[in-house]
Amino acid sequence: MRVVIVGSGAVGSSIARELLAHDHDVLLIDSKPEVIGRSGLRGARWLIGDACELSTLADADLANTQVVVSATGDDKVNLVVSLLAKSEFGVGRTVARVNNPKNDWMFDDAWGVDVAVSTPRMMTAMVEEAVEVGDIVRLLTLRAGVSSLVEFTVPDESPLVGRTMAFVRWPEDSTAVAILRDEVPIAPSEDDVIEGGDQLFFLTTIRAENDLRAILSGTDPDSSADARTGGSSAVDLSEVREATEDR
Repeated sequence: MRVVIVGSGAVGSSIARELLAHDHDVLLIDSKPEVIGRSGLRGARWLIGDACELSTLADADLANTQVVVSATGDDKVNLVVSLLAKSEFGVGRTVARVNNPKNDWMFDDAWGVDVAVSTPRMMTAMVEEAVEVGDIVRLLTLRAGVSSLVEFTVPDESPLVGRTMAFVRWPEDSTAVAILRDEVPIAPSEDDVIEGGDQLFFLTTIRAENDLRAILSGTDPDSSADARTGGSSAVDLSEVREATEDR
């Protein structure tokens, strides 16, 4: 895969190093020629110039590039590079660094950004994940702010405990992608029984987050299988299995 990285500071260099280790074709763009000597990046190609200029991006052959990463410390530069990469060169995927969380709202498809990576927001999420039990923690925003990866730690007293994944009516735009239990990741199935302390991971649209939060917190009266069938005839799949085994 051919990747162009704008900005060779600590962030850009770290990304380049990882990509080179996985045998990707990496070109770095920076306005300062001295960065080449101190980067320590072996195998990377360099282009010295202003990435906000169309001529520089043309010299970088963005038309034949699969991914552009704008990782400078200037949000204005990251936005302009993403917009030019999308609108002028049709780059398939753009990743932009967000330095100031107040600018988060601008990093969307209107500015050509496919994935916005906010270090402050990610650090905040990691802190919240360590202390928040019983509420959704957004870990990552995907696809230009349309979807997100969220985590929910199930409290021991949660009404979800003892229910199977199939028993809960999850929002249409939310999908359970993993359960972390005793530090072991589990691919969720309909028969998995939710336990206290489970960390549930969902891919969800931003719009559906509030509905998902209501279900996970137990404040949505229509979230159970009983509500789906209009009565109490629906049973937990784990109860069906137990009854079958008794026979």
